Amino acid sequence: MAVGKLYDEKGYLVDVNYRLFNEQEHNWWGELVFTEFRKVDDGSYIFENAAGKRGRCVIRKKVNKAVSSVPPLFFYRFHGTSAIE
Repeated sequence: MAVGKLYDEKGYLVDVNYRLFNEQEHNWWGELVFTEFRKVDDGSYIFENAAGKRGRCVIRKKVNKAVSSVPPLFFYRFHGTSAIE
């Protein structure tokens, strides 16, 4: 997994480990897990990949795929809603 960052409208939110399954400029998506516990809602965020490229994405918690730790770290599925550049 690669290391990226997630931002909300206020700024930096958390580092993420991610795996991209499709890297096309206008159709990118994958899975991510936070490197530390953060309570976030499903919704729109800005994703920055390991190369420093950013794009707006929507994340949704995958309820049936939790990482066992205390506190729990959840997997999220994300898909891009803008070009990643």
